[in-house]
Formats: sequence, structure tokens, C-alpha cells
Amino acid sequence: LHLPERQVQARECIEAVIRFAFEERLFLMADEVYQDNVYAEGSQFHSFKKVLTEMGPPYATHQELASFHSVSKGYMGECGFRGGYVEVVNMDPAVQRQMQKLMSVRLCPPVPGQVLLSIVVSPPAPSDPSFVQFQAERQAVLAELAAKAKLTEQVFNESPGIRCNPVQGAMYSFPRVQLPPRAVQRAQELSLAPDMFFCMVPGSGFGQREGTYHFRMTILPPMEKLRPLLEKLSQFHAKFTREYS
Repeated sequence: LHLPERQVQARECIEAVIRFAFEERLFLMADEVYQDNVYAEGSQFHSFKKVLTEMGPPYATHQELASFHSVSKGYMGECGFRGGYVEVVNMDPAVQRQMQKLMSVRLCPPVPGQVLLSIVVSPPAPSDPSFVQFQAERQAVLAELAAKAKLTEQVFNESPGIRCNPVQGAMYSFPRVQLPPRAVQRAQELSLAPDMFFCMVPGSGFGQREGTYHFRMTILPPMEKLRPLLEKLSQFHAKFTREYS
């Protein structure tokens, strides 16, 4: 996924990143914690390790890669357990020994988090009694997230002065808002960034283009709370625009 716009990377994009990293002798770090959160039709998660392997030599044999995953996202959403892992590929043996040493001298993570991580990486098999229930619960969680992603995009794009790209994955939207010049001027007089009027993550923290304004908002609230929230935001923006136009 490409942060913060929640766009799912195509395989061609990943291959281009790998080639660039190889040519520039860069160490690749792939944050793949949202690999289960893919909603857009035609979109698919591709792991960097899989693509790297299928590209063959010299990439598969020499490009260094670290892939990260966590129990905090996906269909699990167990942030409080602090469980996660990193897998390294083609790492220089001397560097890997130092990394192993660094990890060995630290305190181990909490046992419940380790247990949960073990369950996540070893889900029920089709032959297990819990498989059908597990699949049903997993699909229900992801289907609800997909519905909320679609709702967020729809409501924002129906609102004058707000544009939201399709939320292809993850748990956030990143709408762009049009601000009247008077609002920007007033914010500058108060020494505030224009998007600080919103009680949410401002787009200024994500390297947005100069002269544009965004905010990042989660899609996690229950559907019965998310729709009224989105409508209130749209109504506020319309009122705010009228006030400063």
C-alpha cells in the first residue's frame, strides 16, 4: 500500500521499486501490515519477497529485503498485544549477526502477543473443526471494512469542496479539501496551518503538495456511527466555506 492515499501497489510498481533499489544499492524495507486490507475490485496484495523471488537473479540472489507484518492491522486488529515480526532476505551475514545480537539482549515481547502472532501465522487449516467459522468471521470483518471504505469515498465525493480517491486498502481515507483564500489568510494570521481546524491527522505531515490541503481519517468506526460522522464533516465544510468565502 502507498501511504497515505491507501492505494494498492501493482506488481509492476513493486518490480520498479526493486530494480531501483538494486541499481542504487539500497536496502529495501517493506511494511506489509495491511496485506489483508485490500478492498478495490481488481486490486491484489503482492508481497515484495514473492515478487523479488520471481524476478530471478540478480535481484532474487542479491537484493537485500526486510518484510514487516503485525497483528495490529488486517482482520485481527489486536493493537494492544504488540505482536509482529520481520523477515530478512539476502541480508549481509555480518549485519544479520549484529541484528540477532541486538534482539537477543532485549527483553522478549509479552507472551500473549507471541501466542497471538503464532495463531495469525498458523491459521486454521481446512481440515480443522474451526476452519469454517474462522473463514466466516474473517470475511465478515473484511467485508465490513470494504463497505465502510466505499461509503467514505461516496459521501466525501458528494460533498462540494471535498475530493477523495478510492480507498483501495488499509483503514484510512485521505480526502483533499478546498479552502477559501480568506480561510488560509486567517489561519496564517493566527500562525496555524490551515488544516489544523480539523480534529484529525493533517495532511501536512505526509508531504502534501504546496497549496493543497488534506486530512487523514480512519474508517474504523461502526457503520452506524461512521455515516453520521461523515455527513457532519461534510456539513461543517460547507458551512466553513460559506463563512470564509
